Amino acid sequence: MFFWKKQKKVLVLGGGAARGLASIGVLKILERYGISDRHSFDLVVGTSIGSLIGAAYCAGKSLLELEHEAVQFKWPSLLDVAFSPTGILKGDKLEKVIVDMIGVKSFSDLSVPFVVATTDIETGEEVVHTSGDLIKLVRASCSWPGFFSSVNVDGRMLADGGIRNSVPTKIAYNLGASFVVAIDPGFGVKHEKMDNALKALVQSIQIMGEELNSYQTEDADIVIKPRLKNIDQFDFDKADFIIKQGELAAIEQLSVLRRRLS
Repeated sequence: MFFWKKQKKVLVLGGGAARGLASIGVLKILERYGISDRHSFDLVVGTSIGSLIGAAYCAGKSLLELEHEAVQFKWPSLLDVAFSPTGILKGDKLEKVIVDMIGVKSFSDLSVPFVVATTDIETGEEVVHTSGDLIKLVRASCSWPGFFSSVNVDGRMLADGGIRNSVPTKIAYNLGASFVVAIDPGFGVKHEKMDNALKALVQSIQIMGEELNSYQTEDADIVIKPRLKNIDQFDFDKADFIIKQGELAAIEQLSVLRRRLS
């Protein structure tokens, strides 16, 4: 349960796998220009990779540390083949990365109130978490169905929160937010020739995702959307570029951010 002050300023960190690393760049600019820091927000809401970045940020990890870990990260380090009914990867190595990045295990250890969004893969229901096993819930929110096995939490099979809500601004408002800053990494619709069936399938999913994100962020007071053309969800080797694009997106809105957040 959150005990809000009258004005409820909320930061929302969207999903997008590697694309979501842009949030680190946005937050760097907010701090660099003295606009806001983690304690400027009454609540942080995160989904998918946004839940990992958000939890680490609320735990007090510096953005330089987060950036360093993002740049050093190698996607193959997560490979632990399981072939379970819900994913080809077990997810234990993913959990180790989460433990190392966040550094704490409980919501109560965070210095800023934090919310994790997941999806019940069996019912399709969006599940909002404000307490519980922080590591397990972030792992669930980062568990992309088909790749990572879903996580059993209190009898519910939970998976990537981005399935239902890739930029969970509506969760923030449902929890009483009066002002929302949303970072939307987007889905990466490509402007290129569709010369095979797989490309066309992936492109159609990206288009649907972009449309859904537009709906999910329509009520946000500020939406920061980094330019990530031709960046795929698994382009973790381009972390430097992705984070830089987050910085540039924040700089483009610097006057608005200063006026409305400072």
